[in-house]
Amino acid sequence: MIAAFLGDFFDRLASLSGSPSFLLVIFLIAFADSVVPVVPSETLVIIGGVAAGQGDQNLALVILCGGLGAFLGDNAAYQLGISAEGLLRRTMFRGDKGQRRLDWAARQLTIRGGQLLVTARFIPGGRTAVTVSSGVTRQPRRRFALWDLLASAIWATYAALLGFVGGKTFEDNHTLAFLVAFTAAVGVTVVIEVIRHLRARRNPAEVHPEQS
Repeated sequence: MIAAFLGDFFDRLASLSGSPSFLLVIFLIAFADSVVPVVPSETLVIIGGVAAGQGDQNLALVILCGGLGAFLGDNAAYQLGISAEGLLRRTMFRGDKGQRRLDWAARQLTIRGGQLLVTARFIPGGRTAVTVSSGVTRQPRRRFALWDLLASAIWATYAALLGFVGGKTFEDNHTLAFLVAFTAAVGVTVVIEVIRHLRARRNPAEVHPEQS
């Protein structure tokens, strides 16, 4: 029953993913996910990659649309941090605990902001926290934009290539191609989180103030 439902769902998605308008969907979802982290941007880029692997999309355009949407969305989140700084300080960062969190974020972003931007792009929700915090703590815009451009390009290329390889490997089974690529993407996210946790244990200075 579930297998039949998934098969039908992905068959319909496959027919949509071959349309030129699907590139616009990838761009819009990647943009929105950067500001409101509840939409599955990786999923759309992977599906676009699968379609490219099966000859229904152009891989370079899938990467471009995903990366551009992510870059512009991250910069919108950065600007939100600047424009709504007062509101965010009164809500997300209120009180002594909130100030400690903000001080910690500012220190980490100053020391290793580029690494954080690249790593956080692969962690749903984490990227929004880092980009908004970059705005609130007034990190240099040029430095932020350059590192975020790199992070967005790496993220979009990785997600699209996962789908592309899956699409090439399972040309006659769109559902299996997507599931294999998506599972690999989840695995990468888990590995990144484990490595981050282990590094934090070795270096207490990287531990979030709420965890110390």
